[in-house]
Amino acid sequence: MDPNSEQGLLSSDTVPEVGEDAAATVNMAENLSEEEQEELRKELAKVEEEIQTLSQVLAAKEKHLAEIKRKLGINSLQELRQNITKGWQDVTSTSAYKKTSETLSQAGQKASAAFSSVGSVITKKLEDVKNSSTFKSFEEKVENLKSKVGGAKPAGGDFGEVLNSAANASATETITEQIQEETQ
Repeated sequence: MDPNSEQGLLSSDTVPEVGEDAAATVNMAENLSEEEQEELRKELAKVEEEIQTLSQVLAAKEKHLAEIKRKLGINSLQELRQNITKGWQDVTSTSAYKKTSETLSQAGQKASAAFSSVGSVITKKLEDVKNSSTFKSFEEKVENLKSKVGGAKPAGGDFGEVLNSAANASATETITEQIQEETQ
């Protein structure tokens, strides 16, 4: 085939698509000389043979690839895991991911600071309540109740001890009353 000829792989003639009218195909063939048609048939056969050869080479390469993977102990699950790992690395290296990660980190730091601040405020308020005159008056009343119920015990102890002592004294008093009622 003459490379300067307008006929060839890069020709501007339209090639009929599959399912196009058969008459259009026949008309195109009529425009070609017998020699051009023969040359195109040879080229067609050559291209089809190359495609078949490439398909066979590809199949052989895929078989060789599978054999190498088998020898290395690489299975589909490991390949999937590697693909996911590589995909994740690709995602984490993007600027969008880095910006998002940075923003979330800053938001987490701000939230942490806010919670710390709230905790400090609550602690301060509880200290204020404990130091208030109402709480001190309540604490004194519990101490008085404790001394009346539990007898003379050394003063002091924290509020939790006082409450436990009062609860134990109350339980002891209830049991003593029940025993007295049963004996009467």
